[in-house]
Parts: sequence; structure tokens; C-alpha cells
Amino acid sequence: MKKVQVLGSGCSKCVTTARLIEEVSADLGVPVAVEKVQDMRQIAAMGVMHTPAVAIEGKVVHSGSVPLKDKIAGWLRPA
Repeated sequence: MKKVQVLGSGCSKCVTTARLIEEVSADLGVPVAVEKVQDMRQIAAMGVMHTPAVAIEGKVVHSGSVPLKDKIAGWLRPA
């Protein structure tokens, strides 16, 4: 199971990002554990300056906008 963190204040874009990740993971049959991180100190410690942001297994892969489904699929597909 992949650990996915959605980093942000909990705004509508953050909620949409988390929902899209869950939808894409279900479509691909890839189990994920989505964690919503709203602690700004923790977000800043990860080097994120613009939200929403996404981290996969602790590595930031996206920030500043709602990611497209194709991009999410690329993160979740097995290597």
C-alpha cells in the first residue's frame, strides 16, 4: 500500500486533490493510504511553499495546483 499525503490547509482544492487520488487508485486497483496534512509547520518542513501539494512515500511530487488524473496515475502505477 502506497502512503500518499495531501498537503494543504484543507481548502476545496486540497479536498479535490485527495478525492482524485482516491478515485484514480480505485480505477487502477492500487491500494493507497491517503493522509491529509494541514499542519503548516510540517508542510513547510517538507519544502512546500504552494498548496495543494502531494507527497508519495514522503517525497513531494507535486505542488501548487490540483493534479490531473493522468499525472496521478503515473505516480500510482507500479514501477
